[in-house]
Amino acid sequence: MAASVIAITNQKGGVGKTTTAAALLASLHRRGARVLGVDLDPQGSLGFSLGLDIERCLTVYEVFRGEVEPQQAIAHTDSGDILPSNILLSGAELEFNRPGREFLLKTALSKVEQNYDYIIIDTPPALNLLTVNAYVAAHSLIIPMAPEVLSLLGVSQIKETIEGVREYYNPGLRVLGILLNRFSARFNLNREVLEMASQIAAQLDTVVFETKIRTSVTAAEAPAHGQSVVDYAPSSNPARDFEALCDQVAGARFPRSGKGGAR
Repeated sequence: MAASVIAITNQKGGVGKTTTAAALLASLHRRGARVLGVDLDPQGSLGFSLGLDIERCLTVYEVFRGEVEPQQAIAHTDSGDILPSNILLSGAELEFNRPGREFLLKTALSKVEQNYDYIIIDTPPALNLLTVNAYVAAHSLIIPMAPEVLSLLGVSQIKETIEGVREYYNPGLRVLGILLNRFSARFNLNREVLEMASQIAAQLDTVVFETKIRTSVTAAEAPAHGQSVVDYAPSSNPARDFEALCDQVAGARFPRSGKGGAR
């Protein structure tokens, strides 16, 4: 079976994209899936948060320039394989201006996708060339958002980009769901945002994931230890929630084995 390619996206920063990408990678890896994480954010947060020295390794930038093959730039971590990035990727919009530049990532992944069950793409907090590359390469999207109104605005603005990519490059692209991060049903605003998120989900022909990711200090601590929250604190609320999300995303192919946290 071909790799399932999922992009984690929202042009608003601070909504938990990298945390979500790292947790899904770790959870899938713990279930026996062959996983590749692709970092398209010039900040390099995905690779860094999983313990890589992103300033001293080959990255997706060199792959896009044609200097190395994708397999040469893939690093190995305890949470699976990673195609990292760093600040060099920040000039992509200006540097990669040739025809077909929207297919840079899809072309690169075509050379390695047969080695993986899931490829998880972490995108930058912008709707730019890198994000479009993720959408062109992906089969589906997960849209994390924080329970705040500004985060909702970010989600609604994604709709136009998704429709453009569907029309010109990737007609099969679908949205798996909107994921609420740092959620607490005790707060009125959280409940109000959930209602608004459901309305936006309907516009995107998708749903708000039944699983909501609860807030915890462990999610913030984990990257400093070079681990996802699933590995750093497997019994924490966020880890349990991400395992439940993984059940929804991939449970049919890779059910929980029992070592990946409580059911």
